[in-house]
Amino acid sequence: MTELEVSVVICAYTERRWAEIHAAVESVRRQTVQAKEIILVVDHNPVLFDRLAAAVPDVTVLENSSERGLSGGKNTGIASATGEIVAFLDDDATADPNWLKYLLDGYADRAVAGVGGLTLPKWETQRPPWFPEEFDWTVGCTYIGMPKSRAPVRNLMGGNASFRREVFGIAGLFQTGIGRSASKRPLGCEETEFCIRLLQRSPRSVLLFDDRAAIQHLVPAARCEFSYFRSRCFAEGLSKAQVTASVGPADGLSSERRYVSSALPRGVVRGLADALRGDLWGLGRAGAIVIGLAATAFGYARGWCSTRWRRLDPRAALTEAPVDTDAAVGRETA
Repeated sequence: MTELEVSVVICAYTERRWAEIHAAVESVRRQTVQAKEIILVVDHNPVLFDRLAAAVPDVTVLENSSERGLSGGKNTGIASATGEIVAFLDDDATADPNWLKYLLDGYADRAVAGVGGLTLPKWETQRPPWFPEEFDWTVGCTYIGMPKSRAPVRNLMGGNASFRREVFGIAGLFQTGIGRSASKRPLGCEETEFCIRLLQRSPRSVLLFDDRAAIQHLVPAARCEFSYFRSRCFAEGLSKAQVTASVGPADGLSSERRYVSSALPRGVVRGLADALRGDLWGLGRAGAIVIGLAATAFGYARGWCSTRWRRLDPRAALTEAPVDTDAAVGRETA
């Protein structure tokens, strides 16, 4: 097989992550398989854009040409990418030296449309003793309930993911209005919605998780607070409601049903068993699982009601601009 070329897209938005952005870029530079290009997309921050353009002349630094937010930044990166594979790395993460090598390994099978990897938490302080590993997704990391080794999955995690560039001509781009944006609420799921939409439009495609393609994701102290944990769970529920409104509840909640019915009950039992063995923080982890699930369910119910109201209220329909995820894709991927 001819060696595939990969474009790595990193989306940035704040000067407060200056050091982390440079660390992310440097980790891509040091890959055992070199990227064709590194694309750094700055989200509507002219000061940061000018600083980065001057500081990393070997990197393609772009301003987000789409709506503010992570989806718009990724779409801008996709439009500029020239590699057959487009990989995404969070701006506060660093990739292991063989990250790209293992991502590219998966594309030996032509059915594979995307490959993602293992995202490990890099705690700025330390893991809170009450923090259950089943909820590591709240800090953007791989969690208990995901495959432990190489396996097909429904969706990839957006901060450690790659896709064949050609699939954007099939599925469209990332949907704006879902995921991180100017809002202070920690929303997500733009990559979930995209992956499900891709599999709906190309049912024979495979999305692959490979635990060897590892990155380290910074978890700042502020995200170790229980208040953040609770708000992130609530926001995930809101985001899931948007996803199901877009792709339907059958596909939109397929993995979540297994997670809620299997991984979470086992986590509660594990926490209680730990408490019986003398680790009283096991009670905290069991309780956090229950509270996290409740907050997520409440967010989903709130989001579902809001989505349904917008569909039924003609005034809301008039003010809600449709999102065309296929816009300009033919030109960008030609």
